[in-house]
Amino acid sequence: MVHKHAFEALDRTLQDILRFVDPTNSNIPFGGKVVVFGGDFRQILHVVPGGSRQNIVNASLSSSYLWQQCKVHKLTKNMRLTVGREGNLGGPNDGEAIVDIPEDILINDPCDPIRLLISFVYPSILENFNIPGYFQKRAILAPKNEVVQEINDRLLKLILGEQKEYLSSDSLCQSEFVHDQFDANLYLSDVLNGLKLSGMPNHNLILKVGVPVMLLRNIDQKNGLCNGTRLQVISLGKRVIEAVIISGSNIGNRTFIPRMSLTPTENKIPFKFQRRQFPLAICFAMTINKSQG
Repeated sequence: MVHKHAFEALDRTLQDILRFVDPTNSNIPFGGKVVVFGGDFRQILHVVPGGSRQNIVNASLSSSYLWQQCKVHKLTKNMRLTVGREGNLGGPNDGEAIVDIPEDILINDPCDPIRLLISFVYPSILENFNIPGYFQKRAILAPKNEVVQEINDRLLKLILGEQKEYLSSDSLCQSEFVHDQFDANLYLSDVLNGLKLSGMPNHNLILKVGVPVMLLRNIDQKNGLCNGTRLQVISLGKRVIEAVIISGSNIGNRTFIPRMSLTPTENKIPFKFQRRQFPLAICFAMTINKSQG
């Protein structure tokens, strides 16, 4: 996930330092020192905010001049799946289930690839979504929020029951009004409501009882309510949402999630605003970055 410029900067730095030790090594990559890179380009590349596919590939190590000097070694044993067979993933066959997915199923199958993926990861979801532990073992990972949103929307429609819609209250921060050239009329509520930012709940949050959700803010770390904690909705109230924790060390604990006033930390927008909404997002699927924790 590291940008290629970081590796190239390390290469030039080591060459400069080791030139004083042995001038003959000045043009050897990394000054003659052995450097080991670990990772898989099929999993996730460097994140370029707002970048195209070409920008992302160009930022990866394989696009650097150093790649021509690298020798590729492939590992053959998945240690994480070995641990899973001992019970960490929930059962003796979970490891095999992960590697049994055909690698080209999303490319060569003429059917809807998302529907195939959903049916594989969430089999018989209508019969099992109320069973404790069903969502603990399952999640779909995707590289972009747009794909995650599409998968979540499809699965939400499959869940039976009445849906409830929660709308946020968005407003500009008072600090923006101190600027003489700032025109608040350009940022009406409709404009603020339409903003979708990473790490922030959407203006329009639609939930059903039984769906899995992810917490987007730290509320009570001692009791396991941290950013990234997965929960399952039990009841939907007007001012609070009752849910049970399904990840971490506090599995099974019930909690109430209130509305919170949230301010985005990204610099993608030239102003600061505040969104009062439940800090939750549906998480049948999640981004690969979000799953790292």
